[in-house]
Amino acid sequence: MLEISDLDVHYDGVHALRGLSLTLGADEIVTLLGNNGAGKTTTLSAISGLVRPSGGKVVFEDKDITGLAAHKITSQGLVHCPEGRRVFSTMSVHDNLLLGGYLVRDQAEVRKRIDRVYDLLPRLAERRAQQGGTLSGGEQQMLAIGRALVTGPRLLLLDEPSMGLAPLVVAQVMELIADINAAGTAVLLVEQNASAALKIAHRGYVLESGQGTLSGTADSLRSDPRVVEAYLGGA
Repeated sequence: MLEISDLDVHYDGVHALRGLSLTLGADEIVTLLGNNGAGKTTTLSAISGLVRPSGGKVVFEDKDITGLAAHKITSQGLVHCPEGRRVFSTMSVHDNLLLGGYLVRDQAEVRKRIDRVYDLLPRLAERRAQQGGTLSGGEQQMLAIGRALVTGPRLLLLDEPSMGLAPLVVAQVMELIADINAAGTAVLLVEQNASAALKIAHRGYVLESGQGTLSGTADSLRSDPRVVEAYLGGA
């Protein structure tokens, strides 16, 4: 579904990505691991059109989307849910979800997608009239993911969905991501919580200083001494 070849990104005088290559299948959750500054967020931004690559190629469903505008990439079914949730704090939960359907012309389809989000996340249904900014951190993260689902992704890019959340809520968010994947949406997951990410991912890549240094199945990465020492707390 997704193939990145020799991707380079420069900005603000920094060579943020250096010849990065990776693939993702239509039924997969693939996670990107790495320390802060490794290039994980830049990778997602380059894929989704928020950052223009200086070299290399991004191919989505056999179409070269390298350097396309972000809204054109989104309209093709590749949807980016960025770090920090970014819900519209003074708008209701329901209106936040409606904005996810901004590019969808068929309003009946938008309503169907919102109903599916409410079925998947009944807590949002209970709070549909509540302002987004008054939700808990976990609820805001679920709203951000729900809004992305209304856009209709075939591939969902998720950036740090567990950031700042309590362990119990992290488990709920990871279960949600696994459910989304099981329902037919591929996921590229950037996650600082490597242990949680590797529990639901099929494969993973480790980034260091903008380069891919290690890749493999989730099981192989979980047992790799280098990953254990660097990202799993030596456990």
